[in-house]
Amino acid sequence: MHYADRLALRIKKTSPVCVGLDPMLASLPEGIEKSPAGVEKFCKGIINAVKDTACSVKPQLAYFELLGWEGMKVFFEICAYAQKHDLIVIADGKRNDIGSTCEAYAEAYLGKEKPIDALTISPYLGSDGITPFVKACMKNDRGIYVLVKTSNPSAGELQDLPTGDEAVHEHLAQLVESWASVRISEKSSLSCIGAVVGATYLEELKYLRTLMPHVPFLIPGYGAQGGTALDCKAGFLPNGTGAIVNAARSIIYASKEKDWQKAAAKTAESMAEELQKTLT
Repeated sequence: MHYADRLALRIKKTSPVCVGLDPMLASLPEGIEKSPAGVEKFCKGIINAVKDTACSVKPQLAYFELLGWEGMKVFFEICAYAQKHDLIVIADGKRNDIGSTCEAYAEAYLGKEKPIDALTISPYLGSDGITPFVKACMKNDRGIYVLVKTSNPSAGELQDLPTGDEAVHEHLAQLVESWASVRISEKSSLSCIGAVVGATYLEELKYLRTLMPHVPFLIPGYGAQGGTALDCKAGFLPNGTGAIVNAARSIIYASKEKDWQKAAAKTAESMAEELQKTLT
């Protein structure tokens, strides 16, 4: 099934909440061993806590890579575990390269047998660094999210530079829309090619949605970074579809005591309710 359609069905069943899995050893809650085994236990516990509320999880590769080969083993086990619970799995690796190296990245994370539904990628190398990922998406019914306007404070140092009458991120958005046109679902009118657009830059979010009408948005910046449900609403299509909203720290570290799973579940539910009220 087309990635956008799978995601839309999952959102309809649950909510547009995407839970970031950022397992920092120093932040693991009480009773969780600070080791690869502890990270696996923690991530599975979070998945169990949010599986009935969230549409997706977004494991951050950096925290698994930090743990070496054992961490990468845990990463793929966590991805498979999330899929078994019907969650859409978005690997947050921000990968990019050209030629055979890019093809290898695409196969490594978007290959048919990999327990991953989508991958975040950087566009800095241009279409040479996008095409292999697009081909993998089309071949294996996977998705990608291209970094367009990120939520971090220094994003504008490059992304807001003027290029003629528009900013870099605006020009990039038009490129993403053109790449997205390669495979648009007839059901959802959305592509398997998505964009990362932060909730922390509201005016840009509003405008970028008009530039990318067929592009599903992954919206970071909610919660700990200061973004609100009302801010995020600007990234959705008029019918309330077309985007997911990511939160990591505010959910997975809602408590560091023995009640950490209950706290994560409650926080995810509150976020889903807030988004639902805002979007309807």
